[in-house]
Amino acid sequence: MYKCLRCKKVVTELIEGKVMCPYCGYRILMKMRPEIVKRVQAR
Repeated sequence: MYKCLRCKKVVTELIEGKVMCPYCGYRILMKMRPEIVKRVQAR
């Protein structure tokens, strides 16, 4: 899932060969990170 930096809408599917927002046409998208935080114990 990606988020458009201009219109802030979530984009789930990208058109093959093209990276752009289907709503506003902006070409800069940010990959959304999962909400789950991994915790690792130090030794």
